[in-house]
Amino acid sequence: MSECHVEPFEKPVDKAALSNATVAYLEVSGIGCERCATRVANSLLRTEGVLACTFYENIVAVAYDQQTRTMDNLIEAIAAAGNGGRHIYKAVFLSEEPVGASPLRFYWG
Repeated sequence: MSECHVEPFEKPVDKAALSNATVAYLEVSGIGCERCATRVANSLLRTEGVLACTFYENIVAVAYDQQTRTMDNLIEAIAAAGNGGRHIYKAVFLSEEPVGASPLRFYWG
């Protein structure tokens, strides 16, 4: 098995919580391959208050509960995915909107 093998973390979507959530769009640097994106997604999904996330190239859309998480928490979770410096991921906030206004509401359920 490759040293860089990453199993995706599966988190069931809480549709009730998702309906009141916010989607943040962040640009992530350091994404070199699909495993990098999986590593970052896993870190986000393991963060309390993060309900769902998906990547498109180097942009991640994160559905989260603003009552329990802040933008800084999301950026910290992305940086933490770097396994203590083995990989370096940095995120820049682009925009956010209610899940109900996002086309991703159909993707997430």
